[in-house]
Amino acid sequence: MPQFRFQKTISRGATYTLAALLLGATFGCSSALSQELPQMGDTSGAIISPEQERQLGEAFMREIRRSLELVDDPEANEYLQALGYRLASNADYREEFTFFLVEAPSINAFAAPGGFIGIHTGLILATESESELASVLAHEIAHVAQRHLPRAFEQASNLSLPTAAALIAALILGQNNSTITEAALATTLAGTQQSRINFTRGNEKEADRIGMQLLAASDFDPRGMPDFFERLQQAYRFYENSLPEFLSTHPVTLSRISDSRNRADQYPAPKHNTQSYYPYLRAKLRVLSGSSAQDSINYFKAAFNKGTQEEQSVARYGYALALLKGDKLVEARDQIVSLLNNDRERIPFLLAYANVEIAAKNYSAAIAALEDTLSLYPRHHPLTMLYGEALIKDGQQAKAKQVLQEQLRFKKTDPALYQLYARAAGETGFHAEAHHALAEYYYLIGETSTAIQQLQLARDSIKGEDFYLTARIDARLQDLKSEMSQIPR
Repeated sequence: MPQFRFQKTISRGATYTLAALLLGATFGCSSALSQELPQMGDTSGAIISPEQERQLGEAFMREIRRSLELVDDPEANEYLQALGYRLASNADYREEFTFFLVEAPSINAFAAPGGFIGIHTGLILATESESELASVLAHEIAHVAQRHLPRAFEQASNLSLPTAAALIAALILGQNNSTITEAALATTLAGTQQSRINFTRGNEKEADRIGMQLLAASDFDPRGMPDFFERLQQAYRFYENSLPEFLSTHPVTLSRISDSRNRADQYPAPKHNTQSYYPYLRAKLRVLSGSSAQDSINYFKAAFNKGTQEEQSVARYGYALALLKGDKLVEARDQIVSLLNNDRERIPFLLAYANVEIAAKNYSAAIAALEDTLSLYPRHHPLTMLYGEALIKDGQQAKAKQVLQEQLRFKKTDPALYQLYARAAGETGFHAEAHHALAEYYYLIGETSTAIQQLQLARDSIKGEDFYLTARIDARLQDLKSEMSQIPR
């Protein structure tokens, strides 16, 4: 049986300039604040069509996956996507949004064409409430919905799709991208005074105003925006000579904090205060980003008896994850079981329990717990991904292949899902399907040449025995070869 090897090239240390999302020009004042959201997404006079913008965004996303380390935790990404959708559902914008996490300690976020919005893990850890995090997403959603981005990318409009995506990635990253030739840079950047994206003062005022309206319409506390502004201002007030570049040019002024708080105070308090995954996400990111398991163990253990019951539950959850990271499986299981005894339906606890059992090679226990939960939440992506992994490790590759193949009908852009499906297919003898899935995995992470190699391996594995699969592979090969031909050498 052939071995299917997974590779990913990541450039650590690639840094963004702080995207224009939080700290732009001063808030505009208004004598009366409308409770109705404005019409968004007017495409009149747009430089590119919504479909072209989406294609550009997807190509940009492949460039980002190739260049940066993204958080591949399905649970964290599912939460961020749900939070973003909650806000975006109140924006008059017909296209789809995609929200993703960048593994980086900096306080940063950015928006790209086609509704792709990235958030650094450092920013989430810097927030202290879900409304603060939502304020960042709302601001970025407003930039996309108001189509500020296509106008900023006019200089890329005459380039091939791969080159335009690479250029935009270079602009947002604030650095040259190795996939762009000197000629492309010369022709596209020659007339500019900067090599990064800066929104106009008008764009920033509009995004701030609409972002706050989205917060209120989505039942978040609009005061989360000035609260976050104020804490950033306090954190950097003594660093005048070493501020992040964006903070140097777009300071969080006292005037802006005051204006944003005055605007927020015109909205009523949120109607609901439901339980949220937000504090559990922060606990998980603190463990994932921590320098050592022991540091995380000490941090969360110290918080066991502090705060409300919910805060103590979060501390115990973080403690369990830190124990798991440190391979202290018996202690981790005890903590998770304690949490489950108090709340057996909290999905983060069930996922943590299954992860502990998988780490301990108690696959049957993990599978039973996941099957019970999936009966309540069918097609839940984090549960399904972990279920597929547990089945494979338990020797039930055929069942895993069936489960993951069904999930691919609903999640067609998750590289990790294609990777896991390829593993299940390869280990059950479906080598052509495994190579085909690996081709999609490599394509989504920006390794198009490797994707083509996998498609060729898939075609060789068929040996003319499946006409329809051969036809699909040939069509995909033609598409990817055509795209490769447009990339500058």
